[in-house]
Amino acid sequence: MKQGFVYALALAIPLAAEVKISKSAGRIEIDIDGKPFTTFFIGQDAPKPYLHPLRAATGTVVTRGYPIQEVAGESKDHPHHRGLWFTHGDVNGVDFWANEPSQKSDKRGAVVLKKLNAATSGKQSGLIDATFEWVDPKGTPVLTEERKMTFYSQPDMRTIDFDITLRAVHQAVFGDTKEGTFAIRLAAGLEEKAPKSLPDPPRTGKMVSSEGAEGESQVWGKRAPWVDYSGELEGEKVGIAILDHSANPKHPTYWHARSYGLFAANIFGEHDFYNDKSRNGSVTLTPGETLRFRYRVLIHPGDFKSAEIAKKYKKYLEVAR
Repeated sequence: MKQGFVYALALAIPLAAEVKISKSAGRIEIDIDGKPFTTFFIGQDAPKPYLHPLRAATGTVVTRGYPIQEVAGESKDHPHHRGLWFTHGDVNGVDFWANEPSQKSDKRGAVVLKKLNAATSGKQSGLIDATFEWVDPKGTPVLTEERKMTFYSQPDMRTIDFDITLRAVHQAVFGDTKEGTFAIRLAAGLEEKAPKSLPDPPRTGKMVSSEGAEGESQVWGKRAPWVDYSGELEGEKVGIAILDHSANPKHPTYWHARSYGLFAANIFGEHDFYNDKSRNGSVTLTPGETLRFRYRVLIHPGDFKSAEIAKKYKKYLEVAR
């Protein structure tokens, strides 16, 4: 009886908080509180580093499966939209955004791992620290990228902090294009309903900005410190917010957020966002100059109001100075 009681008690006690970072060939697995959260793909077959899939604390997948896996009801557009990623469509004329092997172009670049500096597990948080090179079609480095990603253990949410510094190897011009930059491709059920939406699963998504703008028509191309995209997945109310740090270049960022599930922050695409060819949102770095970007991603239950995203944004700025 005593052994049975101890065994039952052990089953009733939740696992201790922990973020576990596990390395394997070409990828790093991130588990939170004993459950899979996401995988960081950094192998030679990845045209850019990306996290896929992202899950809510309940285990619900909130990102599109394609092109890594096929899921019923998903669209198969934009094969370069892989989970969560950070690249840009025009750096010295090289495309690091639409850079899949299937996308035939002589301007495709790649973001390749140079060094994994740290992959550290912890009770409350885990860290991945890596150095990448953005290389042109000839394999010549254009930029180096230092990326730190911190993953947190929380009972009902998933939080990732990104700290990314780009350094120019040679002069680097980030061209004015909407095709960028810090991006997530959401699961089909989180897309906003549109005339061309597939019928199943139901598209229930709604994007809302910190400025009170709602829907693609009001959010796309506009500036805001944060945007939240929420809806229902198999009856579960869930959302994702991207928070733009106040020290980021050109803060508050512009949003390349689409009804079909693309959710991206992009400071460079001004002539697209304003529909004004006279504007120039490009940024030029001389050799050795840097751009630093910090973002927080929150995967939360409910919508932006119940998740108190405005309060969480203020807290983010307090802790990430």
